[in-house]
Amino acid sequence: MENHDQEAGTPTPAIPPPGDTPAERFGALVTERARLAGYNLDTGAGGRSELARDIGMSPSAVGRMLSGKTLPMPQQLEPIARAVKTPIRTLLVMAGVISETSWPTEAYSDVRSASEQTPTVSPEAAADAWGIREPGIRAMLLGTIQHAISLQVEADNRTDGDDRGEAIARG
Repeated sequence: MENHDQEAGTPTPAIPPPGDTPAERFGALVTERARLAGYNLDTGAGGRSELARDIGMSPSAVGRMLSGKTLPMPQQLEPIARAVKTPIRTLLVMAGVISETSWPTEAYSDVRSASEQTPTVSPEAAADAWGIREPGIRAMLLGTIQHAISLQVEADNRTDGDDRGEAIARG
């Protein structure tokens, strides 16, 4: 039984390929996917050399990877995935190199870029989160944060670009 990989529409084996180690399972999976992608990996057919050329590895390194003796370097994963028309995540999860939960399929919808974020934490809450309890240190931190905020507001409100840095110099 096989299902289809959501990211690329490619068949995904229902069970991991055979092998005792992640390298063996990865090699078996890449071998299967390379054949599905049209590489003839039979001895003397030239498919291993083609695959090696397409992913930028030496033929001997590809041979070691396909036979399950070694795992590729991280920078080689993208070219391998592209050549065998399988998302990197599928290769790593199906081979048991990483767990299903270590690379979720859904995007992190609750993570926003810095340009989309608005300050949601007060200076006091930041001091609490950082464990700053000593009154003198806490007062210094809160004063510094308040000063930085006022300087930023002043800089944001300034329209003339010639006096940049003036607010900082006064601080």
